[in-house]
Amino acid sequence: MSIHILHLHSTFNLGGKEARAVRLMNAFGDKARHTIVSAMPDQLAARDAIAKGVKYEIALDPPPLSGRPSVKRYEAIARYMRRFDLVLTYNWGAIDGVMAARVFGKDLPPIVHHEDGFNQDEAQRLNPVRNMYRRIALPAANALIVPSEKLQQIALTQWRQPPERLRRIPNGVQTALYAGKPDPRLIPALQKRRAGEVFIGSVAGLRPVKDLPMLVRACAGLNSRFKLVIVGEGPEHQAILDAAEAMGIEDNVILTGFLPEPHKYMGLFDIFALSSKSEQAPISVIEAMAAGLPVVAPNVGDISAMVCEYNRRYIPPERTEVLLRDRLDIFAQHADLRQYIGAANRERARALYDESEMVSAYARLYGEAMGRPGALG
Repeated sequence: MSIHILHLHSTFNLGGKEARAVRLMNAFGDKARHTIVSAMPDQLAARDAIAKGVKYEIALDPPPLSGRPSVKRYEAIARYMRRFDLVLTYNWGAIDGVMAARVFGKDLPPIVHHEDGFNQDEAQRLNPVRNMYRRIALPAANALIVPSEKLQQIALTQWRQPPERLRRIPNGVQTALYAGKPDPRLIPALQKRRAGEVFIGSVAGLRPVKDLPMLVRACAGLNSRFKLVIVGEGPEHQAILDAAEAMGIEDNVILTGFLPEPHKYMGLFDIFALSSKSEQAPISVIEAMAAGLPVVAPNVGDISAMVCEYNRRYIPPERTEVLLRDRLDIFAQHADLRQYIGAANRERARALYDESEMVSAYARLYGEAMGRPGALG
């Protein structure tokens, strides 16, 4: 009999945490069936990435995950969770699932909470009220999973979580897929290259915390010909276009919208770049490494530790347009350096960030939480 897993998400659009959750669902195959709750019911785009044959449903009338603290709402959430074998909660937007277990914990299935990082409201400083709320709620979880060393330290010091219930599992991708030849038809604007032109790629949700207008401004100062391709969707779309127009480079900036299967287009880029205010262990950086790209990004989260040693000098210590521009310019002007660092990044991704290791670690932890080791492995 398959395991019935409840997923409580803040949103189920295809961001980093959702992409990982879907890959795990696909890997577990017929060993599990899934019920998905999104705190934002209209944000469900990640379901398009669920593999054919995986049994899942989108909950039609779940109790609300957001709202003012309420014993009545916690009781409704706890009652709903009792029908499942395992409950997985994701990020701040689903923390009330854990709080419901803290208040009404009797006869509940095991709960594993996942924290992947912060939005704009906590990009510069953690919210002390949320920190306190997490301290109260998280003891009800069987385990807390984080993807980065930085977030692990936050969980230990700010949220005061005991080390024995805290697990760091690095994100992973199917690195072998990125060795294939990319498909230039997916981004038509890159099918023709001017002499000396470089293609700079960024894959991110178009949200304020990613600060992609800053990346546009950094690229505007390059001494080389370039195209900046931003793959993703979100509310900052117009702000990015406005920044490009203000800098007079609107013809050099391409917004593709969301594109599935990044292994089919990541290799079209020469350089991968981010300008985020906050990150932890971005899957997009691992994808870029697996595709053999050098990375330019602010020194946020674990990015500097993720890339190869030679790439680290191109991760500026401060998040400024000038520092990003200067490092992008070096890569833009030296193809041999791009190839050398890109090859080292590819080898590092294969060694440390392959999806098979990630899937095994999650399957093992979920099985242990249920007292059914090997059930998902």
